[in-house]
Amino acid sequence: MEQVFAPWRIDWIERSDKNADVEGCVFCAFADDEDEAENNVVARSDHAFVLLNNYPYNPGHAMVIPEQHTGEYGDLSDEELLDHARLKQRTLDALDDAMHPNGFNTGCNLGGDAAGGSIDDHLHTHVVPRWEGDTNFMPVISDTSVIVEAVEDTYDRLHEAFAAQSGTTVPGEGRAVRVE
Repeated sequence: MEQVFAPWRIDWIERSDKNADVEGCVFCAFADDEDEAENNVVARSDHAFVLLNNYPYNPGHAMVIPEQHTGEYGDLSDEELLDHARLKQRTLDALDDAMHPNGFNTGCNLGGDAAGGSIDDHLHTHVVPRWEGDTNFMPVISDTSVIVEAVEDTYDRLHEAFAAQSGTTVPGEGRAVRVE
């Protein structure tokens, strides 16, 4: 194959400034914005929320983000840590129900630029669904990933899976699922 069609990547490639339309931290802006579906915020708990990655490594690539703005894991209270961990657990369950992956990668980029994350002052946990055979010649030969599903379609599937879990509510059209 000589070409891969992934038009959504051009926004990331050509951007002149990271999240130029947002003042301050983009995660804090998403935490406070009520346009949850437009921002790909798919679920919320008391102290954290789940955001789909706009430029995913794989379909379903989500991030579990504490509402507290900090780049230091040790800054989270016990309550915030437990809430973050429980929401990560619920995210794994929802992704499993919605997408049926063979496994997951999870992890935080901590330690600033050296850790490789593009947002290093607001910690977040990546949750990436994995399928047998999803690593192929593209990333090895041409440093290219092929994403097989639009983020909007993934959002709908994951939102439905969160909403089907016990202890959740959906406050209205275009709103993230609330997780107890």
